[in-house]
This record gives sequence, C-alpha cells and structure tokens, in this order.
Amino acid sequence: MTPRARGPRIPTVDLVPWLTGDADARAEIARTVDDALQTAGFLLVTGHGVDPGLRARIRAAARVFFALPTEVKQAYSAKVGGRGWLGPDAEAAGYAEGTETPPDLKESLTFATHEPFDDPAVNAEWYAPNVWPAEVPELREPCEEYLARMVELENHLLSLLGEALGLEPDFFTRHMSHPTYGFNINWYPGRELTGEPQPGQFRIGPHTDFGTVTILDRQTGKGGLQVFTDPADGGTGWEDAPYDPDALTVNLGDLMARWTGDRWRSGRHRVLPPPADAPAEELMSLVYFGECTPGTRVESVPAPVGRVAYEPVDSHVYLRGKLDAIAVG
Repeated sequence: MTPRARGPRIPTVDLVPWLTGDADARAEIARTVDDALQTAGFLLVTGHGVDPGLRARIRAAARVFFALPTEVKQAYSAKVGGRGWLGPDAEAAGYAEGTETPPDLKESLTFATHEPFDDPAVNAEWYAPNVWPAEVPELREPCEEYLARMVELENHLLSLLGEALGLEPDFFTRHMSHPTYGFNINWYPGRELTGEPQPGQFRIGPHTDFGTVTILDRQTGKGGLQVFTDPADGGTGWEDAPYDPDALTVNLGDLMARWTGDRWRSGRHRVLPPPADAPAEELMSLVYFGECTPGTRVESVPAPVGRVAYEPVDSHVYLRGKLDAIAVG
C-alpha cells in the first residue's frame, strides 16, 4: 500500500466540510488534524464563521484603552490569571518552561468566564466579575459576542479532536460544561514605547500554552509569531508561523498534550520583539484560552492512542501552577 502523502506541518483546515460534509470528508479532515498535531501542535482553520468586522471592532476599542495614560490604566491592574490590565513587566512566558528571559514586551487586557460557579471555593480561586474599562464603553459588547463565538468554536474543535483520536465525539466536550476559559487582548507596541529590547527579550518569550485549545486571531508582522518544530523530528527549529487573514490559528496546550499521552504536541511558540528595521511596528492579538470545568481529572489516553502514561492531574491545580510560574516579581 502506498503511504499517504504528508501535507504541510501546519496545514489549513476548512471547517465547513467538517460541519456539513459527508463521512469521507470528515474522516479526511480528522486525519489531517491528527497528523498536524503530532508534529507542530498548530493548525490554521477557515470556515469558522467568526465575523472579521467583529474582530476589527475589538481591536479599535482596545487601542483606545491601550493609548490611555498609564495612571488611568493602572486603576484596572490585575495579577496574572486575573481580569483587567497587565502592564509592561507583568509576565515572562518563558519562565513556565524554565527559560530565563526579561519580561515580555506587551500589555494585555484579560477577561474570563462571565458566570460564577456554585462552589464558593471554586469561585474564590477562579471567578471574579470581568472588568470593563469605563473610558472605553464600546469594548464590552464586541468582546462578549466574540467570547460567545469562541466557546461555540471551541466545542466544534474539541469534537473534531475526539474523533481524530478515534474516540467519542464528546470525549473532551463532556468536561466543558462550565469552563474557566480566558481571553487576552495582547498589545505589542513599537520601540518608541518599549525601548531597545534587552538580550533575549521578546514580545512573548518561548513557551507552550497551558490548557486545552488556544484560538488566536493574529496580525502578521516582522515581529510576529514564530513556531518551533523539532529538528530531531524533521522540523526546522524556529520559523515564522503561516498566516492567512481569513484563518484563525489553533494550537494545543500542555494539558491537552498530557491528556493525549503525548500523541499530540503542545505547540511551542514565541512572538519576536519589535524589529530594528521596523521599530514602530505595532500588532494586536486576540487570544482565547480554552480550559476545562474546574475539578476535571485529566488522565492520559491509553496506548495505542497515547504514547506516555502521565499521572492523572486535577486540571486546575495544574493550571494554577503554570500561571503562577510566569508572573514577574
């Protein structure tokens, strides 16, 4: 039998045939996804149904906020994993993998699930009302609409992932009845605000994400997203991530890699610093972090699907450790 030709390491997957196609089309998409997640841990997805105008409205409103004086933004200051503004020097993503880097060259607005939990202990750890800046009232409505679209899209993707592993379509989604998803609007200003990058300093340092599925709406630039593919596995090391203005970028996090027994990779990535030959370059990313319902027991899928049997973990004990690791100071 002739082996099936391997496609791009980071393919583009059209979700329309998955949502509306026949069994053969769905099976082919599942195989493509399985191949890609075994290598880079990244996909591009089109046919997602998320209005580009909605994304543009969020960026326009967020730019108004980020342009405010620091003393105004400081009123919305949050800790890592909280809700509000993360200013310069708040995070160093590389810390999570043990890479000592200077603080990341970014600012963020962070939001999360808008519904409290029944358990007071879970609420104390994982819930607080989202903070909407009074100076930018036009930000809330598009963000809430975008989050609703992300929750819907995440569930479609998780159903696809379940079938790509040959498991039940609800293998992952059954654990998402009340997830603690997060949403970051990451602003990457130019050098006129950040100054000259320190040695080893990035807009976001090298890291893997922590949870299940990350859905990213990004802008391309010279100081943009790079993905790491392991040369020992035929990869090229650090390379610029593929970009399609109509696509969303999807990558897996550490918890999903652990859940699949390392069949699938947690996609390692970084965001380059403002480039010397385009020092005024400014970018903004909308980043949705998919998570489980608190208390989910994450246990590696057994062989032959899984390849490593990790000790089971509580999803949110695991996540808290990761979030604490990247806080600066």
